[in-house]
Amino acid sequence: MTMRPIRIIGDAVLRSPCDPVTSFDAELRALVTDLMDTLLGAPGRAGVAAPQIGVGVRVFVYDADGHRGHLVNPTLELSEETQDGEEGCLSIPGLYFPTPRAMHATAHGFDQHGEPLTITGSGFLARALQHETDHLDGRLYVDTLRGDVRRQALREIRANPRARS
Repeated sequence: MTMRPIRIIGDAVLRSPCDPVTSFDAELRALVTDLMDTLLGAPGRAGVAAPQIGVGVRVFVYDADGHRGHLVNPTLELSEETQDGEEGCLSIPGLYFPTPRAMHATAHGFDQHGEPLTITGSGFLARALQHETDHLDGRLYVDTLRGDVRRQALREIRANPRARS
């Protein structure tokens, strides 16, 4: 079991859009294994994206609402119906803020062997798919916040030494 250290807000890899995976090889399978080991060893987790362990490629793993797996090179289709709920992130430890997301999401991509894969979810699974795909695009959930909630989040990040590098 290989748990990799989680990168914390302030690390440039978290703000950089990831490169698409082009080789579905043993190196990718090892990355998926490391991501899943890291996810299963992390407290309060729903997913881990490759940039969170310092790798700038479009891969994430998830474990939400009884569904566990991985997705390579994902694209999302989102419903217009929305949900509100608290969201947190292993890369911003200890902080949670109400974050609006689409209620339903369908993610299209590939498995670690290059086979097409589609994951459809509602509620928490949809939230996890959106959150992890945001990581691959160089965005953190706090980037989606607006108004007073965003100001509060930024204040708390600056004040919390565990949430900054």
